[in-house]
Amino acid sequence: MPTYGQHAAGAGALLAILRDGRARTRGELARLTGLSRSTVSQRLDGLVGSRWVVEGEGSISSGGRPAAVFAFNGGARVVLAADVGATRARLAVLDLGLDVLAERVEALPVELGPEAVLGGVAEAFGELLAATGRGPEQVCGVGVGLPGPVEHRTGRPVNPPIMPGWDGFAVPEWLGERLAAPVLVDNDVNVMALGEHWAARPAVDHLIYIKIGTGIGCGIISGGRLHRGARGAAGDVGHIRVPASDAPCRCGNTGCLEAIAGGASMAAALRGAGVEARGSRDVVALMRAGDPRATRLVRQAGREVGTVMAAIVNFFNPSVILIGGDVAAAGEQVLAGVRETIYSRSLPLATQHLGIRAGELGDRAGVVGAAVMAVEHVLAPGSIDRIAGRQAPG
Repeated sequence: MPTYGQHAAGAGALLAILRDGRARTRGELARLTGLSRSTVSQRLDGLVGSRWVVEGEGSISSGGRPAAVFAFNGGARVVLAADVGATRARLAVLDLGLDVLAERVEALPVELGPEAVLGGVAEAFGELLAATGRGPEQVCGVGVGLPGPVEHRTGRPVNPPIMPGWDGFAVPEWLGERLAAPVLVDNDVNVMALGEHWAARPAVDHLIYIKIGTGIGCGIISGGRLHRGARGAAGDVGHIRVPASDAPCRCGNTGCLEAIAGGASMAAALRGAGVEARGSRDVVALMRAGDPRATRLVRQAGREVGTVMAAIVNFFNPSVILIGGDVAAAGEQVLAGVRETIYSRSLPLATQHLGIRAGELGDRAGVVGAAVMAVEHVLAPGSIDRIAGRQAPG
């Protein structure tokens, strides 16, 4: 079993060990970290005093006096999570164990602009906190997913196509001032990938999550960690050019995958055929009602997505591809199209054990992932050491 050097094993390292859900004694923690029992006791006292850790009711006996056990306290604080979409936002309050304490969906069209949308988010968070009986002082972090490109280092949207007025807006600062907690921001597909990985782990270290909704994007989990790229633009597959297509895209280019397989393009094609369809949810509803045109569009969209993803499979070699977003509700119609082209166009070694299925969390992937992002930031060993007011001994 790996040990932690004394210089690395501050209070945050003890908490990281205890977060696996297994209660441990002082002696076990001393062996795992290489610290003396007295140092472990000192740091445990600080963690217990700040309620990050609780002393368990049970004890472990090795023949002498039973040893007290300690465990991570998932109820010590709460995090707030927001999955902001094109027309609505899903909001939730979760504890540090990622159990949802309160949740609701608000009609907050992103086109209203950042101050109107984020103001509505902050107001709804206050009401949700009140419903859980928690106060603002118990909020230790906030996670937000946005439907556009985000520079992760700053948390600011960068030229988002469907978000007028959001370009460069200081989301973390604006929201942080009103919620008095650190705010982490990323694009919606990345936080959905985080949520699905949390639901699937520890079984999956290499995962791709594809969102097929109004637009198309993917989140990449590599080696158990979210891969964002140099500036946060990794996974923007919706704007990969599809051969033999010159369909105009909202990004200003032509022939993008999103322009021929996204929910907005499918709805537009149906309207052109005289069928009322405002967006991707209407397309899926029509397909479920037996409309043959909607069914053909959904199946073909799956094939087009599969064509692009086949190249990604050869390049990245994931073990699982998960499909989410509104169009994922089409079930086997879209999955069959994706599988058909990936399995026919990717290398046999890359697809030998590849699983392609719908995501496990459905509409909640975004809020769960936003909460994961916030919790991992707040409970990082360095963050806990700073909160505790001391570092590992030199």
